[in-house]
Amino acid sequence: MDTTPARDGRITSLYTDHYELTMLQAALHSGAAERRTVFEAFARALPEGRRYGIVAGTGRLLEGLAGFRFGPSELEFLDRTGVVNAETLARLADFRFSGDIWGYPEGEAYFPYSPVLIVESSFAEACILETFVLSVLNHDSAIASAASRMVSAAAGRPCLEMGSRRAQEEAAAAAARAAVIAGFAATSNLEAGRRFGLRTVGTAAHSFTLLHDTEQDAFRAQLDSLGPGTTLLVDTYDVEAAVRTAVELAGDQLGAVRLDSGDLLAQARWVRELLDSLGNVRTKIVVTSDLDEYSVAALRAAPADSYGIGTALVTGSGAPTAGMVYKLVSRTNDAGEFTAVAKSSKNKINVGGRKHPVRRLDGSGTATHEVLGLGRLPADEPHARPLLERFIRGGELLPGWTGPEAVARARLRHTDTMAELPAIVNRLQRGEPAIPTIYA
Repeated sequence: MDTTPARDGRITSLYTDHYELTMLQAALHSGAAERRTVFEAFARALPEGRRYGIVAGTGRLLEGLAGFRFGPSELEFLDRTGVVNAETLARLADFRFSGDIWGYPEGEAYFPYSPVLIVESSFAEACILETFVLSVLNHDSAIASAASRMVSAAAGRPCLEMGSRRAQEEAAAAAARAAVIAGFAATSNLEAGRRFGLRTVGTAAHSFTLLHDTEQDAFRAQLDSLGPGTTLLVDTYDVEAAVRTAVELAGDQLGAVRLDSGDLLAQARWVRELLDSLGNVRTKIVVTSDLDEYSVAALRAAPADSYGIGTALVTGSGAPTAGMVYKLVSRTNDAGEFTAVAKSSKNKINVGGRKHPVRRLDGSGTATHEVLGLGRLPADEPHARPLLERFIRGGELLPGWTGPEAVARARLRHTDTMAELPAIVNRLQRGEPAIPTIYA
């Protein structure tokens, strides 16, 4: 695999758990480390009340794998702390992923037991990727899943990601990327804009108004600096007075006003009436303030033009992790033949064997089932759409799955997958899966 460090030179090999390296050491000792294996990342269940999840994070994961190697600093740490022995250190010094990785493309819907990511390689290579794979996919897919629900609730009105201050700094950029994949129009996070090619937005906070002697002075400064198309925050003091001042200063060219407190539904209605009465029929209304998919749905009755969403989004709106696991489902035996394996622990059962998933469609193109073929593509599925894409072949990253191109591609995939699953959009509150998963 490409040995260039991950974006910005980040080395990712120690974003892992201690036991993955001790497993490698023990497998080297037993002679099983070179057995060919198939690992799958999947969720056994969806969060309560959710009908689907949205895959996100694969592009970040693939970028990070380029930096998943052990340099002098990492090896010195492992040696000094006695995590592994000399033989294992020597193996890690030469580590480069040389296997194949398949998965659902970002923006695709997934369901319980969907094989979101499939890693095919030696056990030595696959086992130590577990924590990094799960930390990226669990976080980003949780955010994308929440974002998709919010976009559906908004019914075509733009959603803007504004949650950076409620998340760890790297998670904030990742959350912005995941939100845009699931249909958000823009983010306030500049690092996400730089790193992932996202559109960024933002104007001013309450502190800017409080800085000035009068609200009029603050608005005039913002308009003079940013132009009349800017968005003025009108709820620092008296909303009606602020709207009148904004229109007096900017005229009918005022871009938007933002409401960030109070009864947003009622307030948006009378602010719209006030703006229209003052001749500002084109001035838009942006609403913010601890929104989630439920409050966004309620605000569909209000004349709001866009929604700024923060805390609920970057915390997964009640489901901060996608709950995915990474399990060995097939390995070669002493004869070099693949054999299915699976654990049978209570409440943690999974199905062994390499999966080949397809989405069964009816005559109108609506998805009715997710079908997982065991060891082969399902037969007798004339109207099925295969779900897996190949991301890495023989250790080489295939083009199109990283960088800004991947985000744009994933956003289109999300749009297409939601069109396949109309029941999801119309019945978000029901708890059962939108479509059943079956094995063939």
